Amino acid sequence: MKAKIKEIEEKFHSEIKNISLPEHLEEIRVKYLGRKGILTSLLKQVSILSNDEKPVFGKLLNNLKTNMSTRISEEIASIKSVKRTEVKLDISLPGIKPLIGFKHPLTLITQEIKEIFFGLGFETVTGPEIETEYYNFEALNTPEDHPARDEHDSFYITSKDLLRTHTSPVQIRVMEKQKPPLRVIAHGRCFRRDATDATHSPIFHQVEGLAVDTNITFGDLKGVLEVFAKQLFGRQTKIRFRPDFFPFTEPSAEYAFSCVNCKGKGCRICKNTGWLEIGGAGMVDPEVFKMVHYDTEKYSGFAFGMGIERIAMIKYHIHDIRMFFENDLRFLRQF
Repeated sequence: MKAKIKEIEEKFHSEIKNISLPEHLEEIRVKYLGRKGILTSLLKQVSILSNDEKPVFGKLLNNLKTNMSTRISEEIASIKSVKRTEVKLDISLPGIKPLIGFKHPLTLITQEIKEIFFGLGFETVTGPEIETEYYNFEALNTPEDHPARDEHDSFYITSKDLLRTHTSPVQIRVMEKQKPPLRVIAHGRCFRRDATDATHSPIFHQVEGLAVDTNITFGDLKGVLEVFAKQLFGRQTKIRFRPDFFPFTEPSAEYAFSCVNCKGKGCRICKNTGWLEIGGAGMVDPEVFKMVHYDTEKYSGFAFGMGIERIAMIKYHIHDIRMFFENDLRFLRQF
């Protein structure tokens, strides 16, 4: 009986050694371990053995059955592993380059603006996009009869709440909570009922700056914006101020940078003026300080604002604001 078991074991290992297909392994399993298999037949013969022989040969046959089952399972796993490798690995194929994300041009220019003002001692702050009339208009010295408060010019949600038309309300919120000295820039989305064209969008982004301290002058405002212009567009950039009017600054000015394309000589981009309009600025109106309970005899300050899309269009030579919002990968991949 022992010799028979040994012979079956050797024959099994000999047959399974060169198998390469799972179906052939199944045939061997049925041949040896099936209901009518060789090993099953031997196990049935244990009953005719003597009581002394039964446990000995029963143990030998059970061990052999376990070994055979394990070997068959290992061979099946090995064949499947080889097949997977053969299917997926083809060194003649070109590699697949994964798509790596990239930053939107508006994100890039916002980060650059923030870094420049951070170097000038300004802190970045944000505020809600849904504002009350008080923060968006009244606290900024904009009376009820001002055109900007017309429902046809702003996106009103209720009779007293609207989508903010600029980031200036953030300045009021900061001054309510913080006493001078302070230097902050507020950035984010703004909303106005502008018809969409190459230079206008009902959704746009702004950066506004505010500095309040004792003895702040218009010269400080000019110095900050001049440093900003030179760091953003190059040391050759010049800055120009022209008188203007804003309800929350007095005196007020419109400021422009020399054209980065023609270096101030005049071209199509600057409409042959040599200058690119950037935004508005001025000294904070004392009426605004009164709304936040600042001592107008002790403190003075300046404020300025600019459109982020405007800056990005100048820096990256983009001629249509709509390209920022179309999600065209052919455009976005350039950055």
